Amino acid sequence: MRRSSTIILSLAATFSVSCTQPPATSSPRPQWAVAIHGGAGVLDPAKYGDRAPDYADGLRRALNVAVTSLKSGEASINVVEQVVATLEDDPLFNAGRGAVLNWDGEVEMDASIMSGGDHSCGAVAGVRTVKNPIRLARLVMDRSRHVLFAGAGAEAFADQMAMPRMEPSYFHTQRRHESWLRYREKHESPDQHGTVGCVALDRQGRLAAATSTGGLTGKQPGRVGDTPIIGAGTWADDETCAVSCTGTGEEFIRHGVAQRISDLMANRGASLNEAARHVIENILRPGDGGIIAVDRSGAIAMVYSTGGMFRGAATSDGRFEVAIWDEPENPRQAP
Repeated sequence: MRRSSTIILSLAATFSVSCTQPPATSSPRPQWAVAIHGGAGVLDPAKYGDRAPDYADGLRRALNVAVTSLKSGEASINVVEQVVATLEDDPLFNAGRGAVLNWDGEVEMDASIMSGGDHSCGAVAGVRTVKNPIRLARLVMDRSRHVLFAGAGAEAFADQMAMPRMEPSYFHTQRRHESWLRYREKHESPDQHGTVGCVALDRQGRLAAATSTGGLTGKQPGRVGDTPIIGAGTWADDETCAVSCTGTGEEFIRHGVAQRISDLMANRGASLNEAARHVIENILRPGDGGIIAVDRSGAIAMVYSTGGMFRGAATSDGRFEVAIWDEPENPRQAP
């Protein structure tokens, strides 16, 4: 069993080591670090192989936005918003323009954003006309006293903030429509847990996270997953880490996955990688999804239990890579 006494004893021994004492051989802390994801799922190479270069290019474009901004000293909260908005504008990914369709053939998009310094956060759920839901979530954080707006209330808040809006046709891509038809007519399940996200550490040591999604193809109207739930799909704390999740939202909500990783670091002394792997491999079920995370020292974790996860990472000490399956693909470096 995943939660056997052996696992518990092993974790207790591992977590008894304080994370405040880095090993003597540890590398200098990067000045900045960033990770991104574009969803996790089965991602069968036989189906995605010919499209892999397009996805890799999309990830590289988003990662380059982050690198350019972090190099210039931009705050992490601005970086994660910019990167997620870039992925929302890319129809390849299930967020913004590439959002999947619910059972009624309509988009319902969710997003959230969080700053690690004071736990400021904002989220929206079930928005239908907002071009970039992550930007509306940022305004919820900055321009309201609330954390989460949903449905008609989120759309009304978008009116107040004069947010750019789009007609339904903008979001209805051919590929998403075909996937919706297959689900409705043949009950063929999509093979991707589609979400996009970004976590970043800036030059000032500030952490931030942002996540956005169109949800599940054919979902019941009104269904909300983990993406707009702070602590489940998104979390940031300058004392530990920033986390963005992708997967079966109901399971990430039940287990408070994003904050749980942070809590294991703060309360049990786990490293970022130990905490992330414990949650993905022992708390969640195989195939539930994955996470990206960065900690206060610039360490990055990208852990998943699915066939693949669209992902990328970059740091100030020269790392720049994107990947879909197990091996990174890095034919071109950042500028």
